[in-house]
Amino acid sequence: MNNPVIIIGAGLSGLRAASLLTEQGIKCRVLEARDRIGGRVLSTSVPNRPDLGRFDLGPTWFWPQYESHMANLVKELNLETFEQYKEGEILIERFQIKPPERCVLKENSDEKWVRLTGGVQSLIDALVETIPSEIVELETRVKKIQLNEAGDITVEAEHSDGKIEKIPAEAVILALPPRLVAHHIEFSPSLPPNLMTEIVKKPTWMAGQAKVVAVYDRPFWREVGLSGYVLSAVGPLEEIYDASPINGPGALFGFFGMPAEAREKMGQDKILNLVADQLVKLFGSEAKNAKAILYKDWSSDTETTVKEDLSPLKNYQSYGQPPVEGVWEKKLIFAGTETNSQYSGHLEGALQSAEQAVFKIINLNI
Repeated sequence: MNNPVIIIGAGLSGLRAASLLTEQGIKCRVLEARDRIGGRVLSTSVPNRPDLGRFDLGPTWFWPQYESHMANLVKELNLETFEQYKEGEILIERFQIKPPERCVLKENSDEKWVRLTGGVQSLIDALVETIPSEIVELETRVKKIQLNEAGDITVEAEHSDGKIEKIPAEAVILALPPRLVAHHIEFSPSLPPNLMTEIVKKPTWMAGQAKVVAVYDRPFWREVGLSGYVLSAVGPLEEIYDASPINGPGALFGFFGMPAEAREKMGQDKILNLVADQLVKLFGSEAKNAKAILYKDWSSDTETTVKEDLSPLKNYQSYGQPPVEGVWEKKLIFAGTETNSQYSGHLEGALQSAEQAVFKIINLNI
């Protein structure tokens, strides 16, 4: 190959593709619009308290008994894992004016929900260590991809200083949500109408969601026989789980039931006050003593979400590989969790799609 393979997006899928290509001796560059790696993987610390650990505001779990690519990569990178805490009773909140009910949840004892010590970001950090540092370029936004009559590809990217770089490429791996491709990248010649229709139909996983983590000095709910798992018909959080690290502080994280537009209208301060009130109602007065409440609304993240994603998630059946045909065939390869039909929305899906993309590159004989 004379020119590099250009990978757009430095999330799990893009970084895995870069690692595999590097392993094969194939030149590549990873162009990322954000100022950080990880994409929708986001593990963050309490401001001024890194000693409390990192907490996931993006994906949290994987299931090694089903997800072999994740399990194998975690083992290969020598990462520490632990099982999600599920001992004790769950709380069910049915009514605003009544206290929650405690009950025992019968779990499938063979099913392991596994978390990474240090958060999922530890996987991203370990993966990027397998790639030469100059390969990943942050704050580099791809604006246009051109294909001439001779079959040569040029990727036009804008750097943070406003400079435009035109990069010759052998092929392009689109390792970002398909709807972002449709909205933010210009193609010349234009993508076929059926391909554009297909990628616009694919909802971006997590794009309409928000996640909150309340961090405490210890997981006090365990002391009274609670697992930290809550199902609520009241809200604002409709599902809550124990997010504590394996040692040290305690944490609870939750998903919101209210739609993105309602959250935007209400504003972050009011939302977090409602969250704090709900946690006190569920877990008692000790829940007032949060060290911090961490919040990420993915629906307001323009590097994740487009306007079509603000509606509730639908069209699961549209997940899978888009049909790239005509002049763009063998030039454009989609990767990312939305392009894997079996494990869409999972870390496993992001990994499998990256491996499939690299397999295609190797077999292009370019």
